[in-house]
Amino acid sequence: MTQPALIRETFPVGPLQCNCTLIGDPVSKKALVVDPGGEPEMILARLNAHGLTLVAIIHTHAHLDHFLASGRLKELTGATLHLHKDDKFLWDNLEMQCRLFGVPYQPVPDPDQWLADDEELACGCGAALHTPGHTPGSMSFWFPQDKLLIAGDTLFRRGIGRTDLWGGDFAAIQRSIRERLYVLDEEATVVTGHGPDTQLGEEMRANPFVTA
Repeated sequence: MTQPALIRETFPVGPLQCNCTLIGDPVSKKALVVDPGGEPEMILARLNAHGLTLVAIIHTHAHLDHFLASGRLKELTGATLHLHKDDKFLWDNLEMQCRLFGVPYQPVPDPDQWLADDEELACGCGAALHTPGHTPGSMSFWFPQDKLLIAGDTLFRRGIGRTDLWGGDFAAIQRSIRERLYVLDEEATVVTGHGPDTQLGEEMRANPFVTA
């Protein structure tokens, strides 16, 4: 029997308009939120509109614009916070990041669990992929049944994440895209960290920074 499609909604939030994505299991009604970069009450309202219960808050990386609502969302829902351990140094310096970019700091508790490469995500609907380069702990999230890839700031439409910030590595991001992302289904929709979705096959052929 074919499984029903996941519930998915992506919308920009916060001062830097980070793409926040809700992923919900249509059967259990459990949900993940990826990169809640601001506006926690709005995120919660969207979850409620879909009838979803938030169980995990997962981060593609620990830059300020991807976490600004994480603490408040955890407070409101009791959901657990997840991050790759290699970005702990960035998480520990969230207040400094906010100060540098002139963004009000909202305290965020430490992550509850460290994400691991190839780890199955809560809800059992997808997997975490370690894709370092933009940051050392950058993650992408792959949902094979729905041909959906959440790439954070690793891969953009005809672009890649910048590597001139703390811990960035241009060779590493190229390697991550070629070896971890371009081996996935070419028909996959790619949700980027900012801006419009793209299609994986199009990036494999036309991305000026990394081709397959």
